[in-house]
Amino acid sequence: MTIQPIRLFDDPVLREPAKPVIDFDAELRKLITDLTETMLEKHGAGLAAPQIGVGLRVFVFHPDLAEGELAHLVNPVVDFPDEEEQDGPEGCLSIPGVYLDTRRRMNVVAKGYNAYGDPVQIVGSGQLARCVQHETDHLDGVLFLDRVDLERRTRLMEAISQAGWYDPDNPPTIKTSPHR
Repeated sequence: MTIQPIRLFDDPVLREPAKPVIDFDAELRKLITDLTETMLEKHGAGLAAPQIGVGLRVFVFHPDLAEGELAHLVNPVVDFPDEEEQDGPEGCLSIPGVYLDTRRRMNVVAKGYNAYGDPVQIVGSGQLARCVQHETDHLDGVLFLDRVDLERRTRLMEAISQAGWYDPDNPPTIKTSPHR
């Protein structure tokens, strides 16, 4: 079991778009195992490879801790079947202890691959849709604080500035999400 340290939001790796996975090999499966074990250890709903310093398009998720299901997606492509939205609390293991209402799409269809290169599709709504969008954003160098309006972002930055891990000499950059 290899629990990896989670990169915090001011780490540059979190702002870089991840590269597509080309080799579906034992190394990829080890990465997925490390991501899964780290996510479970930290009690997260999802974890993307950049969050442990690996710039590849891979994430694991566990959106409903009561259900016991674990999954992963490699090289995801996300689409939305409708315009319905949800607005609810969201947090991030890379921004520990901070939660903020964030607007997301209610329904999602995500296509990608499993650890062996087999095509998979995930169709979900509610918390599952939120989780898939959040983790896919990580693969694009986007954090959930990039998705909130100015008022919410201000509250979030105030909460972050009071966190014990925050470095005031190295404030974060906020960028605009490339997604609708």
